[in-house]
Amino acid sequence: MPAILTARNVTKTYDAGRSGQVVAVQDLSLDIEEGEFVCLLGASGCGKSTMLSLFAGFIQPTTGEVALRGTPITGIEPRCGVVFQSYALFPWRTVRGNVEFGLKMQGVGRAARRERGQAFIDLVKLTGFEERYPTELSGGMQQRVTLARILAANPAVLLMDEPFAALDAMTRQVMQEELLRIHATSHKTTVFITHSLDEALILSDRIVVMSPRPGRIKAVIPNPLPRPRHVAMQITPEYMALKSSLWQLVEAEMAHHDETSSPQD
Repeated sequence: MPAILTARNVTKTYDAGRSGQVVAVQDLSLDIEEGEFVCLLGASGCGKSTMLSLFAGFIQPTTGEVALRGTPITGIEPRCGVVFQSYALFPWRTVRGNVEFGLKMQGVGRAARRERGQAFIDLVKLTGFEERYPTELSGGMQQRVTLARILAANPAVLLMDEPFAALDAMTRQVMQEELLRIHATSHKTTVFITHSLDEALILSDRIVVMSPRPGRIKAVIPNPLPRPRHVAMQITPEYMALKSSLWQLVEAEMAHHDETSSPQD
């Protein structure tokens, strides 16, 4: 299957003032296939969010290239839909108004907007809440609205930066299973950032383990756990063995980083 999203020998440095240059990502190459769900996993400072910003076109690599379907990403890429931790909803618009906003900006007519918007409201299980405002919704429901709005705009790739991190543990598990259901329906190529081994194991087709600064790929782990997946599989021997091996990779990287970091890092 051809790659839809690629990074080739990407290095990204930032100017840290008197501290000099900070290398966030170094010589990183990665292919993400059409329809694949890939989790970028690692500790803070390993370059996960930098890679997501590069794929979205919010920033440009210092050296190397990122591309979508073979075309270099040189500016904000409208074919990539981004979901952040914060819900980024318009508080003065209803659920329907928020979901339809991107379609309105694309020039989609009112009737088509209403039909397509409703389909995605139904998909994220918010039927009956169309006329509610964000302040009337729980955190999990607000993130469902954000997801519906992004999906309604039909991006080629879904980029998700720890979208469930601010939710309580139970709501987070519910949203993970909802995202699995939506991905099974939409087959949308997804790149998902997480610190959580459990989240990566429940969601992904592949897990990209990243090393602390400078961010590089430590390992790419195919996820053999069968689909459909549910939180209950976390108690199975297969799951626990996979989690243990994944933790050994992450722990080794964190220990190495602690040994080699200078006091000001």
